[in-house]
Amino acid sequence: MQKKEFFIGVDVSKLTLDVAVHGSKNHIRISNNLQGFKQMLAWLKSLKIALDNCWFVLEYTGGYEYRLVQFCYAKKITFTRVPGLQIKKSLGMQRGKNDKIDSKRIAEYGYEKREKLQQGKAYNSAITRLKQLLTQRSGFVNDKKAHEHRMKELLAMMEFKANDTIIKYYKQGVNFAIKMIDKTEAEIKKVISKDEAMSRNFALITSIPGIGNVNGWMTIAYSENFESFADGRTYGAYIGVVPYEHSSGTSVRGKSRVSHMANKPLKADLSMAAKASVQHDPEMKQYYERRLAMGKRHMAIMNEVKFKLVLRMFAVVNKGEVYVKTPKLAA
Repeated sequence: MQKKEFFIGVDVSKLTLDVAVHGSKNHIRISNNLQGFKQMLAWLKSLKIALDNCWFVLEYTGGYEYRLVQFCYAKKITFTRVPGLQIKKSLGMQRGKNDKIDSKRIAEYGYEKREKLQQGKAYNSAITRLKQLLTQRSGFVNDKKAHEHRMKELLAMMEFKANDTIIKYYKQGVNFAIKMIDKTEAEIKKVISKDEAMSRNFALITSIPGIGNVNGWMTIAYSENFESFADGRTYGAYIGVVPYEHSSGTSVRGKSRVSHMANKPLKADLSMAAKASVQHDPEMKQYYERRLAMGKRHMAIMNEVKFKLVLRMFAVVNKGEVYVKTPKLAA
């Protein structure tokens, strides 16, 4: 690890960045754009803090830190991105919360983990493009569902003539959304196929029962082709499928639960994969039935199945081998 004297915590949001220097009261809020970054450099200079003696620690948001990451890389500023949940669990229970406090906690995390920090990389242009296409696809999917839902409601309430323009336009909206979903998916496949590393990892993870195209694309994109998370557990915590114990001394004993800081859309996208895995993978089906017999709730078990799928994806990528199905187990 490069030895640095100053650890700079950055709390990232869509429009602003809160920046704090560890071990001091120094804090600044800037715009999340080039003008703001220049303001930050001038601020650090006024504090007599040299850039080559800094390590920036940014909260991983999956997108809003994009401009700052590219700026740091271009200016040869050392930085690391860390999931917010990882920071929270490392520092333990903290009182109070706002962006200024969060930036100080991120700086504290960076200082405490200074011996283990890994220098970050610039965003991969193919990964960025893939995320943009997946966001676009999600929008068209939501449009399709909205048109279908409204049309179903209207038809349930009253009779419409076969050629009524209201129903006709809703149907056209559905058909257009389907067309755009298909076109977007074709672009996604093109991006994956042109990148050898992404193409290889996509083939590996989709060899796992239950993991189809959409989950494969999403995992490649938001794990940044398995380079932004140390292991499956870290990524599982990021998407909200890793339960944490909820207890304190002898007085508070609650059920383990996942964090609300997680990326919930990614977790939701794994729901169909988990359902398919339980239905078609004998090992996962037996696991589900065994846990059910123990009195576990259905939703809790399905969350465990999602976590197991995440671990499988990281395992096949780390080994560089397709998933090998376990022979059918005896009942």
